[in-house]
Amino acid sequence: MKAIYDILAPAKLNSFLHVVGRRPDGYHLLQSVFMLIDWFDTLHLELRQDGRISRSDEAPGELPDDDLCVRAARALQAAAGCTLGAHIHLIKRIPSQAGMGGGSSDAAACLLALMRLWKLRPPPDRLQALALQLGADVPFFLLGRHAWVEGIGDRLQAIELPKAHFLVLKPPAGLSTPAIFASPALKRDTKAATISGFAALGPEQIFEFGRNDLQPVAQALQAQIGVGLNWLAERGLQGRMTGSGSAIFAPLPLGGGAQLGTSKPADGWTARVCSTLQVHPLADW
Repeated sequence: MKAIYDILAPAKLNSFLHVVGRRPDGYHLLQSVFMLIDWFDTLHLELRQDGRISRSDEAPGELPDDDLCVRAARALQAAAGCTLGAHIHLIKRIPSQAGMGGGSSDAAACLLALMRLWKLRPPPDRLQALALQLGADVPFFLLGRHAWVEGIGDRLQAIELPKAHFLVLKPPAGLSTPAIFASPALKRDTKAATISGFAALGPEQIFEFGRNDLQPVAQALQAQIGVGLNWLAERGLQGRMTGSGSAIFAPLPLGGGAQLGTSKPADGWTARVCSTLQVHPLADW
């Protein structure tokens, strides 16, 4: 009987995102809170005995030769000296270039599933190092819980957050992360916050804390972000951008999002009401 796994890879939202400095090598130093939400990609993995890594996708068009899922599989295979392979089929639902971590989440889910499929147990520090090489958000999805994030995304501390609901909007266009971080207009000197100060906030204050320092630059690059933020404000909602993508979100009052989830600023936009997850679906893997 062939070994097969069907798994869920969740998206994330940045409750806030501050740029607090820059390293000599050009990497930006960040502070953020990453939240897991119930918007998922689905991955289907099957064991291959021939050592090959193959990929398929339900989306139209050709796949890149070396996408993040394939890179994650090959990196784990090489690190462990594994002679087994896998076929990875992706059902993509999390929007791309949205700042919601879809590609990183897929890569982390691949790593977790392949460790079980190939019966591997790499040391946690080695797995985290491998994940960071794949992308700054991948270690967060391996952690499997909401997190206080610092450094370049490599310093994580699991935190508890209250259950919350958000309206998430994604315009038709995406955003280029390198273009945002390369902008001379980007604010890079926000005063560092503390996790203890954040933890002392009340449930309603948590999602009002801070800002996304990338948002002004992003709005200058992509006018649709401002359109979406104004649309939210007209409905009494305080929106902000998540990550470095074009998606925006706003906390919803209890029981107040059902009607909003069916409306959106214009044709071509994606709108969805999401809730925070307590833990990643693969947290016990």
